[in-house]
Amino acid sequence: MRLKAGFIGFGRMGITHFSILNNHPDVDVVALCDASNTVLDALKKYLSANIYSDFRKMLANEQLDFVVISTPTESHAEIINAAIDSNVHIFSEKPLCLNVGDGEKILSRLAGTSLVNQVGYVNGFNEIFMEVKKLIEAGVIGEVKNFSSEMYGATVLKDSKSSWRGKKKMGGGCMYEMASHCINLAVYLFGKPDRVTGSVMQNIFSSDVEDLVSSTLVYKGGYSGTIHVNWSDASYRKPTNIVKAFGTKGKIVADKHAYKVYLREPAEAYGFFEGWNTRYITDIAQSVRFYVRGNEFTRQLDHFVESVQTKEPRNQANFAEALKTDAVIEEIARDAAQSFAAEKKQPASLFGKILQ
Repeated sequence: MRLKAGFIGFGRMGITHFSILNNHPDVDVVALCDASNTVLDALKKYLSANIYSDFRKMLANEQLDFVVISTPTESHAEIINAAIDSNVHIFSEKPLCLNVGDGEKILSRLAGTSLVNQVGYVNGFNEIFMEVKKLIEAGVIGEVKNFSSEMYGATVLKDSKSSWRGKKKMGGGCMYEMASHCINLAVYLFGKPDRVTGSVMQNIFSSDVEDLVSSTLVYKGGYSGTIHVNWSDASYRKPTNIVKAFGTKGKIVADKHAYKVYLREPAEAYGFFEGWNTRYITDIAQSVRFYVRGNEFTRQLDHFVESVQTKEPRNQANFAEALKTDAVIEEIARDAAQSFAAEKKQPASLFGKILQ
């Protein structure tokens, strides 16, 4: 079954998704939309798809099976609702929306439909983190007592106020661009926390958005985790996720390329000895049909396409799951604003803007 695809937003992630799906044997990219005249001119020159500057006209004129949305977060809710009106399946870049209320309205509209929906939280499709999830759920390190989810990168090393990344209202800032991945990975591995505390959002180089986010996630099960994200760390050449989990039988330390397990006793069923055990992604990776930036980028889109083909919406990274991350983002922002206001004895306005 061949599917007709349309793309809305043709920046870095739009190009990444296009390169992967344009090589999919069952997908025809028939329409592309972007707000930049420079981008549109290039698309018209080099591609044969129909080109639009207005996503509503694209949705009205084309008979699409699905759309891929790769625009700044502020526009997600409007475009997703238009796609629902057009009865097309939806893949949207993260996060789902700028506020939980918009996400809840979208889920309400999707209820009772068969529309497949997915958000680009790619870490859940990385082989290492998929394996770590299995080990944690199997109890290999025993009962989890504490974890950390960290992310670092050199995305912003000067004030980016001229870019959408430096503008709160467009969904800019470390929270939405980078911390969302880190928070989503924590939710993927350990579930949604019951509350957050001790949250801090601070700037380093940016004048209008945060460059660093940290928070403690608290669970009713008696354990806690920490989030720490810094997108202004020049010591990292590429964005890097690091997860650590401590349990009653041992601990796990992982990034996208390898994981280490320390066990107090051997786990023979998994080939683990007492002490440290290391597994690299080359030990467990399964090749994908087309490689761009990492197997997980192709795997997430193939997961989406297969769901559309089989008409079987799946839980992984769907809108309902993504909304859990949106909720934690909102809670951290609110907690940080309240803490800041209490410390400075002034209204929670600076960081509270992120909730507007």
